[in-house]
Amino acid sequence: MITKYLHIIEKLFLGMRLDNEIARDLAQGVGVITLLVVAFFLFFVAKFILKRYVGKFIRKTKFKYDDYFLGKKLERRIAFLIPVYMIQGLIYAVAPDLDMLDAFIHALARIGEITTFTGIVISITDSVSDIYNSFDVSKNRPMKGFMQVAKIIAIMICILLVIGVIINKNMGDILVGLGALSAVMMLIFKDPILGFVGGIQLTSNDMVRIGDWIVKGDADGNVIDIGLTTVKVQNWDNTIATIPTYSMITDPFINWRGMTESGGRRISRSIIIDLDTIKFCTPEMLEKYKKFQLVADYITKTEEEITKYNQENKIDTSTLVNGRRQTNLGIFRAYLTEYLKQNPNLNHNLTMLVRQKDPTEFGVPMQIYCFSSKTDWISYEAIQNDIFDHIYAVINQFDLKVYQRPSSHSINLMNDK
Repeated sequence: MITKYLHIIEKLFLGMRLDNEIARDLAQGVGVITLLVVAFFLFFVAKFILKRYVGKFIRKTKFKYDDYFLGKKLERRIAFLIPVYMIQGLIYAVAPDLDMLDAFIHALARIGEITTFTGIVISITDSVSDIYNSFDVSKNRPMKGFMQVAKIIAIMICILLVIGVIINKNMGDILVGLGALSAVMMLIFKDPILGFVGGIQLTSNDMVRIGDWIVKGDADGNVIDIGLTTVKVQNWDNTIATIPTYSMITDPFINWRGMTESGGRRISRSIIIDLDTIKFCTPEMLEKYKKFQLVADYITKTEEEITKYNQENKIDTSTLVNGRRQTNLGIFRAYLTEYLKQNPNLNHNLTMLVRQKDPTEFGVPMQIYCFSSKTDWISYEAIQNDIFDHIYAVINQFDLKVYQRPSSHSINLMNDK
């Protein structure tokens, strides 16, 4: 059929009184053009069928994972194999006398075959990656880095095969020639190699997951992507920070995942109490403080222990400095401890205490150390603020004051007096 078609075209050119050889070459050239046109027409037909009917069939199936293979240019790449194989199979039959043209077009078709298969491998890899990411395990064990390595390997093999087609050498000979360039190749692909090693260590040691809140340098936010060479972090101001994957192994960083999984976020803040307001409690002060329900039992029990101790040791209690006595600071500390224990917004399974720290030139720091039951930022800040709002409001009831550096306004008032 091809021969008959070529004879018809050749007769047409001969009818134009062209030389036999020229007419034959022109006829074969027309045959080549016809082959290319038909081949690419079949490509568009095959792509239409695959996209319209096969794609529609896949979407209707109950098996949901086959849908991930759609939209990855897979249909177009499979359809492109039709003109590639058609040209490779028929080019020598269409133009038997045009050796150089045949070899050139055949080489192009061979390169098209290699690149198309590489594209199919990349499409399948992307689809498999999407399927894996649909499972919850992908958040704990991200595989993006491995998929990127697979695609890089496929592209490298593609490049070597294309070079082999161009210089008419097999892949083994090319690899032998590349041995001398291995040092250069290592230098070129240094970052991907380090990133791949770092990605394996990050994944195998479960050091970071997508969604983790990490702090590293200027990056402070949630991890949104773990790639072959970079880890992307969305900061709290919605900017994106990129961190080299390997630096996550070589340099320290903070991962707040443990805080989230523990069910408590630490509150560690101090108020500074003015030393001049700390004093022994008089009977009148104790009666006043007994009206505070959170410390009424504590005051009564402690007073009984102190009275018993002073009597047993025959201590003269007419002077305040003799024996044991309660202080307004100690009762305030007990009040805060009981207040934290009854706070429903705190995690009572984790450490909870109120303690004094080393005094400074400003006063005595009283530290509140506990864990909120909610770890998200907004809820955490609200719980923490509620606690300290209450502390600032109630501290005067215990005849204590929080230290505050005098302002210029305060100094002016003192001078006026």
